[in-house]
Amino acid sequence: MSTYFLSDIHGCYKELKMLLKTVFFNHKKDNLWIAGDLVSRGPDSLKVLRYLYSLGDAVKIVLGNHDINLIAVHAGIKQNKKENFFDEFLAASDSIELIDWLRCKSLIKIDENQNIIMSHAGISPQWDIKTAKMYTCDFKKHLSQKNYIPFLKKIYSYNINFWTNNLSRYDQLRYTVNACTRMRYCYPDSRLNMLYKQSPNIVPKPLQPWFLIPSKIPKIYSIFFGHWSSLKGTIVPKPFISLDGGCCWGEELMMFRWEDKKWFSQSVMSS
Repeated sequence: MSTYFLSDIHGCYKELKMLLKTVFFNHKKDNLWIAGDLVSRGPDSLKVLRYLYSLGDAVKIVLGNHDINLIAVHAGIKQNKKENFFDEFLAASDSIELIDWLRCKSLIKIDENQNIIMSHAGISPQWDIKTAKMYTCDFKKHLSQKNYIPFLKKIYSYNINFWTNNLSRYDQLRYTVNACTRMRYCYPDSRLNMLYKQSPNIVPKPLQPWFLIPSKIPKIYSIFFGHWSSLKGTIVPKPFISLDGGCCWGEELMMFRWEDKKWFSQSVMSS
């Protein structure tokens, strides 16, 4: 049995299937952890979701910002934009079934036996593991309920970038979404900056990558994240592992095998 990690598929179905074929992935015995952004930008979001849905318990998914955007577009909360490539999905007969499946995913996955944490953007430097579990579980509970649309409308806010226990409940959940799906840089006091996307080499001080801010997470944990294709080529210190290879930007889909710490990649395939 092998455990694989990847992220930011972004509708790149052909590359996903070829990458898994390279390692002889077998959903009956192997596990596939995916750090969000299954959809958008690439041409085949519907195929990606259908395929991952078919893998059953072999796939472990956390939500990325584009996955939440798909749920919001499907619910009529957000506008469908051309660059999303969502038209095929929205017209599909099984779109509701797939959305309901997606809504039941969390923002973070923690394996305390293997000391693994996975989130789309990362984990807040202000959080310990107990806090991360508490608020991501609260978010999942609300998003997975039948009447989830009023909740989803309320949590769309880009203004909450600092954690305190005095935040209102919805502001706590707004921060949770921002930290888990949109974070890249932080100020020295741990406030999130969600505007800059560039490589750390060209971002102005005092901003620092979130993973360089002192953390409350024990260093025994390996922390997998995606969301940051411009980080490719940058040295990311242990125990952090960056998975976004920029496939939707014409680069490659990257995958990490846990057991032997080996990397695999698949370049973008021609149409």
